[in-house]
Amino acid sequence: MTDTLSYADALKILGCNENRLFKVAEFAATAGLTGWALAGGAQMALSLFDLKNDVLRYGEDVLRRVSERRTGVNRFTRTQRLAAAHAVVVVSAYFRALDESDLPFDLRRLGLDRGAQGALAAGGAPADGFAELMERLLAARLPMPEPHRPYAETRRAVGEAYRRMSEAVARYVRGLAVWDELAVDDRIRLPALLAEGPPERALRRYDDDYRLLALDSPEFGVWSLVTETQALGAGLSRVARLLAELAPPRAGDRPRVHLLRLAASALDQPLMASGKAPDGIALPLLGEGYINPRCRVAEMTREATPAVRGWWEEQAELPDAEAFLVGHLTSLRATQAPLVVLGEPGSGKSKLTEVLAARLASSEFLPIRVALRDVAAESTVTSQIEQGLAAVLDEEVKYQDLLESAEGALPVVVLDGFDELIQAAGTTRYDYLEQVQEFQARQARLGRPVAVVVTSRTVVADRVRFPRGVLAVELLPFDDDQVRAWLDIWDQTNRAPLARHALKPLPAPVALAQGELARLPLLLLLLALYDATGNALQRGGGELGRAQLYESLIKDFATREVLREPGVRALPAARQRRLVERELVRLGAVALSMFARGRPVVAETALNRDLPALCGTGEHRDDASVDWAQQVTGRFFFVHKNEARPADDRARSYEFLHATFGEFLVAWLAVYAVRDLVRRHALAEDELTGPPDDDLLYAITSFSCLAERAPVVGFATELLRALPGPERSRAAEALAGLVRGALYERRRRSFTEFVPVRHPVTRRLAAYSANLVLLLVAVSPEPVSVKEVLGDEDHFAQWRGYAHLWKSQLGPDGWHGLIRVVPARRNMGDIELGGIPESDDPTMSTWWLGEHDGRPRLMRVNTFPEERPYLLDVAADLLMPDEAVFLVRRDARICALPLVVRDLFLETGSETTERISLYEDLAEVWDELPHLDLYLGALTRALALDTGLPFDERARIVTMLVAMGAEHDRLRPLVESMIFERTDSLDLLAAAGVPDDLLRRP
Repeated sequence: MTDTLSYADALKILGCNENRLFKVAEFAATAGLTGWALAGGAQMALSLFDLKNDVLRYGEDVLRRVSERRTGVNRFTRTQRLAAAHAVVVVSAYFRALDESDLPFDLRRLGLDRGAQGALAAGGAPADGFAELMERLLAARLPMPEPHRPYAETRRAVGEAYRRMSEAVARYVRGLAVWDELAVDDRIRLPALLAEGPPERALRRYDDDYRLLALDSPEFGVWSLVTETQALGAGLSRVARLLAELAPPRAGDRPRVHLLRLAASALDQPLMASGKAPDGIALPLLGEGYINPRCRVAEMTREATPAVRGWWEEQAELPDAEAFLVGHLTSLRATQAPLVVLGEPGSGKSKLTEVLAARLASSEFLPIRVALRDVAAESTVTSQIEQGLAAVLDEEVKYQDLLESAEGALPVVVLDGFDELIQAAGTTRYDYLEQVQEFQARQARLGRPVAVVVTSRTVVADRVRFPRGVLAVELLPFDDDQVRAWLDIWDQTNRAPLARHALKPLPAPVALAQGELARLPLLLLLLALYDATGNALQRGGGELGRAQLYESLIKDFATREVLREPGVRALPAARQRRLVERELVRLGAVALSMFARGRPVVAETALNRDLPALCGTGEHRDDASVDWAQQVTGRFFFVHKNEARPADDRARSYEFLHATFGEFLVAWLAVYAVRDLVRRHALAEDELTGPPDDDLLYAITSFSCLAERAPVVGFATELLRALPGPERSRAAEALAGLVRGALYERRRRSFTEFVPVRHPVTRRLAAYSANLVLLLVAVSPEPVSVKEVLGDEDHFAQWRGYAHLWKSQLGPDGWHGLIRVVPARRNMGDIELGGIPESDDPTMSTWWLGEHDGRPRLMRVNTFPEERPYLLDVAADLLMPDEAVFLVRRDARICALPLVVRDLFLETGSETTERISLYEDLAEVWDELPHLDLYLGALTRALALDTGLPFDERARIVTMLVAMGAEHDRLRPLVESMIFERTDSLDLLAAAGVPDDLLRRP
């Protein structure tokens, strides 16, 4: 939770030298904690009138000297002083309004005479009233303008603070002698006068004073987002201008800090840094080609669900993202909690941090950008920052030493790629944002405040706890204007180069016709690159799928690279296509090498082992002199080679320029293996050969579940469903056959040297079988029947075995990803995969019962204590013996027995027919109830107390219990209770069929 300032806090920050005012503020801040006497209450010989004069005099001084107080200090100190000035203005406005209000007494009458002072010194009610008043006026936390809130919202919060102040004044006045002197009408009117008059007057005064603050200090403008909605811009250029207005650019830094700032200044680098851009294409520079984002902002609460797209649609859109960023970084909140930036893959999260860091580099901030994919996933926040510094500065640097060199600049740590961090960690990091906030609090206590920004994919936002008060921003897809603005920049950059080949840049109408592909910055860039090859989009027409875009772009580039060799150009077209396909297989192997390791980067030494093991053929396979990594990746602009690494790992490594390239290639390689399997099946049918092997598919899919990364599944599904109908059918048939035998041992396999990571056999079989099911569902046009796939009488037991294996071996990412992308639904005698997911319908649980005959019954779930140390199942551990007994209702709902009893006693507001039905169901099974005295006693007591039910219905339920064999002695207290409810009870009970011996006293 982030904190704001009180008036007492503000006086300390501003160094108030008015002795009496400062003492009263200190008293207000401590009286609630230490009590009246210890806080120095006996010395508080001060009237509210005197306090008003002191507050107004000091407020005028603060307004007059605010520009003087904010100069000559560092960024954080200036933020503190401006926040303190705002707190002073809030309280001063209220005291001015109180003085000007038409009250039935003069404020001078609230002064303390000697008798009243004596009473205060003695403590008691007058002392408590004065202490409460001072605490509300001077020690309460005050609202603060923040850039994610419109000024009107801050104004409402200030108005609420004023109303609470008026309530405290009213309570205080009631304890003074002046209250007894007021006329009765004045006593009645006083609360309303204080609640309506001073707050409204104070708000008008607050508006005037706030405008004065904003004129003198630009921070107040960006804090309250009073800036007008700005025209579409690029490169966050206004961020630089706004920062320059707040403070002049820094001149001169120590060498280490200078290097760090220089590294952040990447505005003159290509929009997509690469080793080699496509021929005939010029990439816009980052400072020109980055279109300022649209975004929504929300303050996190317990109810927030930031991983859900629908939740974000209900949040406010920022009118000015640049002013928000400046306003946030110059606010107190920035050093108290991280700002979390969320977005879809390709939405520009990393580019935003690059541009922001570049704009901050020449200001009073010190940007430190840390790519989380390059740091040790389990290390502390401080260690991650130092690893990031080492990657930039090429030397080990302590964070504390860096700050000592920064000479007051406020560090802004950007932790880019939380989603990649948890992928690399292999374990959950639910407390990561809490650790970041603790890091900020620790640094603040040491006098080294720090702002932090964390980026992540939206989809993993449910895998981290958001501390209350944390701000989250979601980057929105491009709107039409942003698409046109970016394509204008593309046109300016590439019109001349493309014209030399009789081509034109991609026009906006053609791009917008591609739907969502044109709405994400990365995909829009890929569309432009794809169209630059022969104007394919402009001539082809129709809408591309996302996988089709990636495949076409990579294939086109691979084709150009392959055809550079004169010997290849002379080959037949079919042979050329196979060479291009080989390039994609090798790139897919690079992506798989990363994916299997759970990291978006792979070392050169690892690639030189993995590539020949999976792709090597012929004489060069075992040739150690062949640089496989360079040979495969060197020609492609979307693969980046890292030369500089942290001090403890200086080996070269490779990564894709964006994670979606790797995700597509993993999916493409898996689908390639499926198609290879189909081809081998066809050959086996035509020739006298053995059964086709699945070795390539096993090698590719047995290390990690594809569902660990949802985009991989999306790409694979699109690619599989684009196959011709007959090929899809054969693929489904082949995959179903493999699922049935997936867990059986195969003594001989190819590609056994491809071992990117060492997993137990059970883990590999779990990943392989899960991926087979996933691919089968993806290629099938209709939901998949488990019964048909497993083809065994005991297919449920087999399915349960698969599921337990997957859950135990795939880890949280794999298991939860699998059940999310392969929804399952039970039908009678079968389970369907890939259709409508199973709902929370309580009748679904009757699947365990078979056909329900409509009669209530009890069902027991056996849990054996001896199993629990083996299964380590929290649900079984927490299930009490009575909770393992369930009531099967006549309408097929199943309810835990203790919850049924709870409903009888507590849910008295439920419908009458529902309650009668519940009593009837219990009456029919009363003799099967466990702990008969307990549960039957609870049933009869609930029926006795449930006087809201019609008497004749309750009598009928008694008759049912008798008919079912309930002993009369157990029912007698209930019947006796009912007899005394009304004069005709005996007649009604007898008419319902209650036996005479129950109606007579024994």
